[in-house]
Amino acid sequence: MARRPDIQSGPARFAALVRTSVPPMHPAGLPFVGASLAVAALGYRSRWLRRAGLASAAANAAFFRHPPRVPPTRGGLVVAPADGLICLIQEAVPPAELGLPSTPLLRVSIFLSILDTHVQRAPIGGEVVGVAHRPGKFHSAELEAASELNERNSVVIRSPEGAEVIAVQIAGLVARRIVCNTKVGDKLSIGETYGLIRYGSRLDTYLPAGSNLLVSVGQRALGGETVLAELPSAPGATS
Repeated sequence: MARRPDIQSGPARFAALVRTSVPPMHPAGLPFVGASLAVAALGYRSRWLRRAGLASAAANAAFFRHPPRVPPTRGGLVVAPADGLICLIQEAVPPAELGLPSTPLLRVSIFLSILDTHVQRAPIGGEVVGVAHRPGKFHSAELEAASELNERNSVVIRSPEGAEVIAVQIAGLVARRIVCNTKVGDKLSIGETYGLIRYGSRLDTYLPAGSNLLVSVGQRALGGETVLAELPSAPGATS
């Protein structure tokens, strides 16, 4: 069996393999895992309660996993802001609360099931020029109406070349908490984690006019790595 040359044998090798195979957890998951472990500890005399607490801790650790990703190095690309299934591709007007022109843009919607990684990553590198939260309902995130009716948080990122991409976090049927850790003026690298949604959700990405779409409905996306499109000004972009 081939072996990575940078890992020694013995316990050090085993520990390194565990670190590279088991993804770390996002800090937002610590309270949930901690509470579950506390239940298991307090109920140590009850096998049912102990097992329930441990199972809950394991489930929350898995849900809040934060695997490392390697974004593409070629410029002018838009990557998926989240893991999940590409469920809709259509033209739509950007969220009204951003105050942008009401010109329809190509929108790629990614549905995140409860089993998907739920951190969100910047679709392009650049400056955050807009952040807006809007309260709303909690319909199933798979429905087309979720983009308009559900609670959402929108982030506008402008690339150094001036292209703007909008990423919209949308709460779902089970999701009740959108976390956004970025603000206007922040600089994000492509694929950098900027937020998460708890327990099932959706991410909409609005692309600039003239972008070259590279995905289709039914395709699974990997946040920070799957290329959704080429920006209009991308070097070597094809029409």
